[in-house]
Amino acid sequence: MEMNEHKTVEKDELTGDKLLSGHEYDNIRELDNNLPKWWVWLFIITIIFAVVYIFVFDVIKVAPYQQEEWKKEMADAGSLAPGQSALIVNANLAALTDKSSLEAGKDIWLKQCKVCHLEGGQGLVGPNLTDNFSIHGCAYTDVVNTIIVGVPEKGMISWKTQLSDDQILKVASYVMTLKGTTPPNPKAPQGEPCK
Repeated sequence: MEMNEHKTVEKDELTGDKLLSGHEYDNIRELDNNLPKWWVWLFIITIIFAVVYIFVFDVIKVAPYQQEEWKKEMADAGSLAPGQSALIVNANLAALTDKSSLEAGKDIWLKQCKVCHLEGGQGLVGPNLTDNFSIHGCAYTDVVNTIIVGVPEKGMISWKTQLSDDQILKVASYVMTLKGTTPPNPKAPQGEPCK
C-alpha cells in the first residue's frame, strides 16, 4: 500500500473508533482519540497564565516575588516592640466616638468581657476599668494592645484571633467610655495612676 493513496483505516470492533497503527502491546491496541476539549483548554490557559506571570514578575516587575514580600513582612514585624500589635504601629488610632461603634463595642463587651470585668467595668477577675488607674497603660492604644496581645499570666487571652481589627477598635472605644463611671462595688485601684 502506498502512502499517498487512500489508506485502509482500522477501526475498533466494539466502538467503531479509529485505531492507531503500530501501537499494539500485549494484544491491546490504542485508539486514535482526540484529547478532551476541557483538557486542551486547561493546557492553553496554563500557557497563557505562564506568559502573563513571566511578563508581570520578570519583564515589567510590577509585583514582588514571594521571597521579597516575606522579607518586607519580616522587616515590618522587626520594627514592632515586643508584644506590640501591627494594628497600633501601622495606624494612627483614636477612640471611636460614633454611637453605632460604641453600641457594637458594648455588645462585644457584654458577650466577651463582662465575665471577668463585670457589666459596669468595676472588675472581678480582671481589673476595675472605671477608675483612674491602669496596669497596662491609660491610652487608647494601650487598651487596644492589651486586647490584642492579652495578659496570659493573669488569665486574659489574646483576642486577635477571636475578634476582627474593627471589633477590637470598637470594644476598646467602649472601654474608654467606662473611665470615670461609678458602678456598684468597684474593685480597688490597681497599677499606676493615669495622667
